[in-house]
Amino acid sequence: MADVLPAGCDKFDLPRTELAVHALHYVHEVEPGFLFRHSVRSYLFARALADRRGMQAGADFDDELLFLGCVLHDLGLSEQGNGNQRFEVDGADLAAEFLRGHGATDQDVTVVWDAIALHTSEGLASRKGPEVALAHAGISVDVLGLGRESLPEGFADHVHYALPRENLSYAMTDVIVGQALANPTKAGLLSFPGQLLRRHLPPGTLPDWYDLIARAGWGDQPTTPHPTSPAQSCPSTEASA
Repeated sequence: MADVLPAGCDKFDLPRTELAVHALHYVHEVEPGFLFRHSVRSYLFARALADRRGMQAGADFDDELLFLGCVLHDLGLSEQGNGNQRFEVDGADLAAEFLRGHGATDQDVTVVWDAIALHTSEGLASRKGPEVALAHAGISVDVLGLGRESLPEGFADHVHYALPRENLSYAMTDVIVGQALANPTKAGLLSFPGQLLRRHLPPGTLPDWYDLIARAGWGDQPTTPHPTSPAQSCPSTEASA
C-alpha cells in the first residue's frame, strides 16, 4: 500500500487483505488524486464513527466491506465509470464488476453495491446494513462535515495532514456537473446530480417537482397556494414541454 498512499498513512492501519489492496491500487489508478484521497479519508472517518458508536469490526460490521464501499464509492466520477446513469449507480456497477473479477461473493458484492449506489441518499443508506450506513456516514463527514463533532479530538487534523483535501467538495462537484452537462441522462431532474446541474443552467431550463406534477396530464390542481417556480414562468420551457 505504501506505493500509492502518501507518507504518514501507515499509522492508520488500513485493511491489508488481498482484495482491499487490489481495490486501493485500482482506485489510485483510475481516479484523480483528490477523489482517491477523499475515498480513503471517508473510510477512516467511517471507522472512527463506528468506534465512537461502540461498534467493533468483525462483530458489528465487516471492516473489509466497509473499506471497499468507501474506497470504491466514487468510481462513477472516473473516466472508466462515466456511463449513462447517475454517477452513484455507474460507480456501483463498475465496482461490482471489479469485485466479481476478483472473486468476491454475490453477497459481498451486493453490500458494496448498496453502499456506493446509496451514498448520497440521506435517510436510505442509514437504514441498510452497518457497512452501508457507516460508509454513508464517513462520506458525509468528509464532504459536508456532518457528524464531525463525533470524531475524536484532533483526528481529522491528522487525517487531513496525511491526506490533503485539495478543495475536495468543490472539485468533486465540478466533476459531477461536468458529467451532467456533457450527458444530461446522468442527471435526473429530481436526483442529486440534477440538483447540482440546475445551478449551472439558465433559470427555468430544468423543471422542478411542481412543474412535473403540473404536466402529468391528470388535471390535478393545487390545494394550497405555492410559489411559481422559474421553470413555470419561463416561456421557452413551456414551449419545449
